[in-house]
Amino acid sequence: MRSEEIKVCVLRIEGTNCEDEMYQAFRELGASPEKVHLKQLLGKCPADMKRELDDYNILALPGGFSAGDYVRAGAIFAARIKSELSKDIRSFVESERPVLGVCNGFQILVELGLLPAFEGTMSEHPEAALYTNISGRFECTPTILKHESRGKCIFTKRIEKGRMMLVPCAHAEGKLMFAKEKEEKLLAKLEENDQIVFRYVDEDGEYAGYPWCPNGSLSNIAGICNPAGNVMGMMPHPERVVHRYTHPDFTRTAADVNGAGDGKAIFESVIESVKRKA
Repeated sequence: MRSEEIKVCVLRIEGTNCEDEMYQAFRELGASPEKVHLKQLLGKCPADMKRELDDYNILALPGGFSAGDYVRAGAIFAARIKSELSKDIRSFVESERPVLGVCNGFQILVELGLLPAFEGTMSEHPEAALYTNISGRFECTPTILKHESRGKCIFTKRIEKGRMMLVPCAHAEGKLMFAKEKEEKLLAKLEENDQIVFRYVDEDGEYAGYPWCPNGSLSNIAGICNPAGNVMGMMPHPERVVHRYTHPDFTRTAADVNGAGDGKAIFESVIESVKRKA
């Protein structure tokens, strides 16, 4: 399969605002992304605009404030998907096709039950929550991530374990939490299953609190995958640092300002994964 044959569904509704960056990240690597409104998958549109999820190789849920983040961030978008597309989403994931959720997209995947998905493909009820930042405010800042996956996650195959990456965040609700009585047990399960993909660290690569971990997330977790490794959610935005010149420190640290940004390897990894399976 050639890169241009890889079709990416960048799914959006009212309030989504990062679909252009997600679209561009895939497009610049030669894939064929399309910005698709949820109504197009539900058939609530003119016949020529109808789309089928099964026709795509990758599903990407971008950031933003879907449905105004009313109720909880991502909850309304997830409820609309689950009520009418549950079977299609489950089939998509079970066919081992990749699903990426960034920021609001991560929140949606958690609300859907596609993450962490300890039991089966999609849990009936959310098993975790992405709660209000520990600072009590919207955080828009560069964050340093350490790649923690031992090899399961298909989105990071091109990233060596332990590599530190600078990826910006922009969210108000990114604190990953479990029910207090289950916290220790479920965190251990994430570790055992190799589901922790990224953690927030300081400049020396050490786990640290605020502001290095901008939301107070459990165990500094910034991104996780499902047990199969084909569904990943992360709060920081890799699509915003596909190029080195979009890094905030590029004039001080980049030998080649036109080189690859730290987020590029995530998109390269998933495209290569699709090619290998074709």
